Amino acid sequence: MSHFFQDLTLELDDELSTKISELVPNYSDYRILKKSVDARRGHPPRFIYSIEVAGQNENLPNLTHEDFKDLSSSSSKAKLKDKPIIIGAGPAGLFCALRLVERGIPCLLLERGSVAEKRIHGINKYWRYGQLDPRNNVCFGEGGAGLYSDGKLITRIKSPHIPYVLHKLVQFGAPAEIEFLANPHVGSDKLRRVIPFLREYLISHGCEIHFDTQVTDFITSNTNQIIGVRTEYNQTLYSNHVVIATGHSADDIFQLLQKHNVQLEGKSFAVGLRIEHPQKLINNIQYREFATHPKLESANYKLTYHNKKENVGVYSFCMCPGGYVLSSGTEADGIVCNGMSNFKRNSPYANSALVTTIDHQQFFGTDIFGGLKFRRQLEQKAFQWVQKTGGTKQLPTQKLTDFLNKKKSTELLSGSSPSGTISINLHELLNNFMYEKILEGLEHFNKNMRGYISREAQLYGVETRTSCPIRITRNTETYQSLTHPGLYPTGEGAGYAGGITSAACDGVRVADAIFKGL
Repeated sequence: MSHFFQDLTLELDDELSTKISELVPNYSDYRILKKSVDARRGHPPRFIYSIEVAGQNENLPNLTHEDFKDLSSSSSKAKLKDKPIIIGAGPAGLFCALRLVERGIPCLLLERGSVAEKRIHGINKYWRYGQLDPRNNVCFGEGGAGLYSDGKLITRIKSPHIPYVLHKLVQFGAPAEIEFLANPHVGSDKLRRVIPFLREYLISHGCEIHFDTQVTDFITSNTNQIIGVRTEYNQTLYSNHVVIATGHSADDIFQLLQKHNVQLEGKSFAVGLRIEHPQKLINNIQYREFATHPKLESANYKLTYHNKKENVGVYSFCMCPGGYVLSSGTEADGIVCNGMSNFKRNSPYANSALVTTIDHQQFFGTDIFGGLKFRRQLEQKAFQWVQKTGGTKQLPTQKLTDFLNKKKSTELLSGSSPSGTISINLHELLNNFMYEKILEGLEHFNKNMRGYISREAQLYGVETRTSCPIRITRNTETYQSLTHPGLYPTGEGAGYAGGITSAACDGVRVADAIFKGL
């Protein structure tokens, strides 16, 4: 019979196997259920484990999570006239397709961009030469926005499907540790190797995938039922189950939905800048005199500040230890920044978004598209300022101390961006509200992490794609559009997720809703 130990504390130089031997002499095997680092002040950094241990001559039982069971036994026997259509091959679309084929339901997946292996060529051209491929960039293409601008699987949501998503990623080649780390980090480099295996599994189990195929219209019945889609190649594809998982940057899809009077609503979101420090500095702040200990990986952080009087939040987002700041736009006349890190987190820099909330009602009132217009204007403004300053493809950048003092940076620090940098007065690029709130946040953060405000830090602009400023309303039980049955809004672009893991979980939920409806 297995023995379970929760909140097991190990000092930096302790060995887990030695500790287990003390607890269960002659144990035969063990499994780590959770691992985290406690770097709070007052004691040296330490590791906290939850483990399952098998005694002598015993075996660890198979994981019994409901989602890990073979779903084929409960597969639908119904004969669908037409396959469910999934638009978008990001985490929401891919995991929706995966869950459907596991249920024995073949599906059709449409993606405007190319396969991951081809997509990277377009991305590299943009980073190095500023030549944007509107189909294959950091936001569009197989794997979605998180494939080349993230690498982290940390999520704020609480979903029963999180273990399933992580387990499936491991089955397709992700590092096993993501299943038990408190802050799972697969790395963009590892994730790129996972996606082709997932794709081949889908194809071999009845999923038909069309890459380089953009959806140009929806087909509706006289009763507003969504019954299919049209593509750029004049294809007409019919289905009573159309899943829209197009991500936070497919503005054209929102225009199509509005044309068909699909109910949309404006959604609050967050915008700001991205801050970069030397990773060594962050390690020293978080780990103190233990920063160089070989068991401690690149340190991360999570910072939040809430202005109670104005009910405005400022927070760090998508923190990338040992990472890179990337140019992530989807239009040739706009600039967007984001961050990513590889599995080893071995870049000498740490970066994170530094954003403030934008309340939709307060800023845009009844204008559903107000948030989209706002972020577009800010991205265009950033691009125009770079061009006027004599730049081409560089990210607008300012030293942190100059930003605080409203002073132009005459000389920038070295940094991680493959697109290069150009000195821009970011304190002027942002409006007064954004500048003041980020300033408040920085002052608060520096109290929690002494040294966060540093001469070694600099800021990049603009961070505008943290989440989608529009929500496609849906029924909480059937997951179908409130106004157009047969349409299943899914993932981050529909307003129901905010990252790789949460988007994948939402794809699973929608697939299960389709299965239940059968």
